[in-house]
Amino acid sequence: MTHTEVLPGQAAAPGSRAPTCRFCGSALSHVVVDLGMSPLCERYLTADQLDEMEPFYPLRVLVCDDCLLVQLQQYVPPEEIFTEYAYFSSYSTSWVEHARRYCDAMVERLGLGPDSLVVELASNDGYLLRHLVRRGVPVLGVEPAHNVAEVATSQGVPTLTEFFGLELAERMVAAGRRADLVVANNVLAQVPDLNDFVAGMATLLAAGGVATVEFPHLARLFEGNQLDTIYHEHFSYFSLLAAERIFARHGLVVFDVEELPTHGGSLRLYLRHAGDESKPLRAPVAALLAREAREGFGRLEHHLSFGPRVEATKRRLLSFLIQARDQGRRTVGYGAPGKGNTLLNYCGIRTDLLEFTVDRNPYKQGRFLPGTHIPVRHPSLIAETRPDYVLILPWNLREEIVGQLAEVRAWGGRFVVPIPEVTVL
Repeated sequence: MTHTEVLPGQAAAPGSRAPTCRFCGSALSHVVVDLGMSPLCERYLTADQLDEMEPFYPLRVLVCDDCLLVQLQQYVPPEEIFTEYAYFSSYSTSWVEHARRYCDAMVERLGLGPDSLVVELASNDGYLLRHLVRRGVPVLGVEPAHNVAEVATSQGVPTLTEFFGLELAERMVAAGRRADLVVANNVLAQVPDLNDFVAGMATLLAAGGVATVEFPHLARLFEGNQLDTIYHEHFSYFSLLAAERIFARHGLVVFDVEELPTHGGSLRLYLRHAGDESKPLRAPVAALLAREAREGFGRLEHHLSFGPRVEATKRRLLSFLIQARDQGRRTVGYGAPGKGNTLLNYCGIRTDLLEFTVDRNPYKQGRFLPGTHIPVRHPSLIAETRPDYVLILPWNLREEIVGQLAEVRAWGGRFVVPIPEVTVL
């Protein structure tokens, strides 16, 4: 029997060989967790689309036996996901502030100025680079989503509307652009071809330059039961152990690391070329690698213990919502993030348990959540309807949201956070 060749990370057709690791190419045979069938989490529907067929894809997380990279199979090309995107970073006040603090720190640490060049990969609506523009630092964004890139350009952030990879990096270098700082915040997980992307980073980075990469930390995903951070747009989930191997293959060294509270717990890696001796390895790198090893991230069996905890989380959330409904209490949502769509679809939550949700992003208002078809409304509807419970779907921003909705407590309303376990605030 013959087999069709499967590219790294690609879904295998029936009768073909197993899917393969998008980094090392090994066969993938171990399931970390199976979240069933789910639609693309950023594909928000208009009213006239509600009666159309909606594609669902398996949301099954696998782990590579050899390099221990946790990953999804790729069912949809990135062009279908990211050419027009519903996420605008500027609508999160705390995220914009996170970006401002980062820019201030990088200007001071790296001595960035008018003779520098900062390139951000997946620059979204320019929420980060605009802070550097104000400080007179030359910047360039790379953002494949046309609708989002147009906003960045209108805000004075020059932006290339393309997918980043080795070919684009080589064109940029040929045009005389080498980056003193390459910024890749929350994009590595969304890259189907890791080797091409990281090779592009290494090519674009100036000889003495620094690249910083932020991504949700796999250790925090496991520890915090963060099942809703798994969705088709996130192809890979990284420990430092796995990430270090990926960068090392392409001549990039992790010389420093910071643990951040963002997105439920993230890492910020500082990278340099392997031949750049001016940036010695800092102690936090070895310390975190050792801690991950102690916690089991160097062993396959540790990754396979996650599934049962996810199933328990589903049961607890459904029990709470069903009980609230049986008691005649109203529950609505706050936020329409991609992670919320994973959670709602996995748990089978529809309008019978969650009447509507609200979001500050005008792009999402008036649309419907993928799969569940829960309507997205303007935040003012919460005060108008005075629900008993507000389910905070972007739970990583719960302090910001509770502050914005302080009036909810005035009528006796309560806030509910679903992750890591159902908590009523």
